[in-house]
Amino acid sequence: MPVNADKPHLWKKDIKQSVDFYNDWFLNFAPKAFRETRKKTTQQVKNALKSTSNLTDIKPELLKANPQVLQMLRMSTCPPIARDRLIGLAGVSSNLVKKMELDAKVPPKMSAAQLQKDLIKIGKIIRLMADKDIFTWLDKNKQPTNEELYRASTIVADRLCGAVANPIIRNEQEQRQLAYIGSWLEARGYTQTPSGTGITFNHMEPGTFSFRMIVPVEREDGKKVNIPVDTISTVQSFVPSCG
Repeated sequence: MPVNADKPHLWKKDIKQSVDFYNDWFLNFAPKAFRETRKKTTQQVKNALKSTSNLTDIKPELLKANPQVLQMLRMSTCPPIARDRLIGLAGVSSNLVKKMELDAKVPPKMSAAQLQKDLIKIGKIIRLMADKDIFTWLDKNKQPTNEELYRASTIVADRLCGAVANPIIRNEQEQRQLAYIGSWLEARGYTQTPSGTGITFNHMEPGTFSFRMIVPVEREDGKKVNIPVDTISTVQSFVPSCG
């Protein structure tokens, strides 16, 4: 049985310290990350609106040239459309939508004719469901004012920021944790083995540590699987320990 796994009463102090540590970091980092993301995202939305003639002309050519605007367009509808919902409503290839959003490109093996048809379908759904309370000019057949464009851009940016900022915060949190572990180990005489050296976990020098290594493990059925491990350190007795 792992150490202290059967003694939960010993966890409380560590849990409290861990929560306080995270809260302090979050309050200092998250607001800044969100503000920076919001500012950058607002500008991206404004650029996307300009390229679509303020959401009045969502051409297949635009979507081909700028696949990444699709996520912003999904957040421009009422209600905002989830990725799978757009695929279902438009009746288009799921691979197309996922490639556009995750890889910022269209599937290279998709036929030109099918690609054109699917992009037209996507454009029709976006125009049909566009949020008229945000894009007030759509029903008035007029050009939006700078104030209206800015207001619409910030609203859509806020919708996007949750999806964009959360991974940023999560990644920074992971980096913070690894940095803290590294500092703790270095203070005790350990030396970091940089990633990319090609050294495997079972060939690390005594008294060293490394982050994000792959450890091959044999399952009960005899099959081998690779398990990613956040931190590995070796003690002077040459016995690897994983954490």
